[in-house]
Amino acid sequence: MQVKHKLGAVALGVLLTATAANAQSVDQRHRDQQHRVAEGERTGQITRHEYNRIERQQASIDRQEANMRYHHDGRLTRRDRAVLQHRENHASARIYRDKHNRWVG
Repeated sequence: MQVKHKLGAVALGVLLTATAANAQSVDQRHRDQQHRVAEGERTGQITRHEYNRIERQQASIDRQEANMRYHHDGRLTRRDRAVLQHRENHASARIYRDKHNRWVG
């Protein structure tokens, strides 16, 4: 019995840690991508046109997140996080393509 309780406590701790990481990951991922975009613009890997398009895309994701939080008392549901994660994945791929397409700004 004692082992089952310890395993349950460990599993609960892992679950709570993963949940806290997911709550932070939306904002942290956005900051990381903003840093990638700024670095790409600074080094000339991203043109002004590409930069503006990425910024509009990020602003749209921000508006969607704010709307989701508004409708769920300041929280994001599991589905909300999945939708935002999908959009951030798409944005990340766009940033990568723009940084590596050999256009010079």
